[in-house]
Amino acid sequence: MLVKVLIGVAVVVVALTAYVATRPGEFSVSRSATFAAPAPAVFAQVNELRKWKAWSPWAKKDPQAKESFEGPAAGTGASMSWAGNQEVGEGRMTIVESRAAELVRFKLEFFKPFAATNTAVFEFRPEAQGTRVTWTMNGQNNFIGKAMCLFFDMDKMVGGDFEQGLAGIRQIVEAKS
Repeated sequence: MLVKVLIGVAVVVVALTAYVATRPGEFSVSRSATFAAPAPAVFAQVNELRKWKAWSPWAKKDPQAKESFEGPAAGTGASMSWAGNQEVGEGRMTIVESRAAELVRFKLEFFKPFAATNTAVFEFRPEAQGTRVTWTMNGQNNFIGKAMCLFFDMDKMVGGDFEQGLAGIRQIVEAKS
């Protein structure tokens, strides 16, 4: 009887491992919003990392998080490190590309609670009614990441935070316009 149970468990483990291995190796989360403000005003909120605390959803999740800044005040090379509670974790983001009122690209390095390196991009597109901003994060899923995605939907986990962040930017830039 015990042998049959062990064989059954082994079959389930092998089947689950094979299924996890077939899951997508990449993920992407994206949200967009249109603001009644010019692209340079919106761009400035993203391109200068010290301004993030005013609108970042993670700053609200842990107002006591420690932050430090390196490099230039804004643009390519600007970097911010943080260490916060379990919801915020620990990591660093560095602007690796910045094109005025067009695009800001980040390298995101997460150290805790899980190690990962992802890319985030903000794109700014002028429209008749203001500026369309698209915030996207892309990354690779290793085997553990693929297994976690069976139980946690990255789009649902991070997408709501992106929506809150975009709403925070909206409050700031539309109040100034």
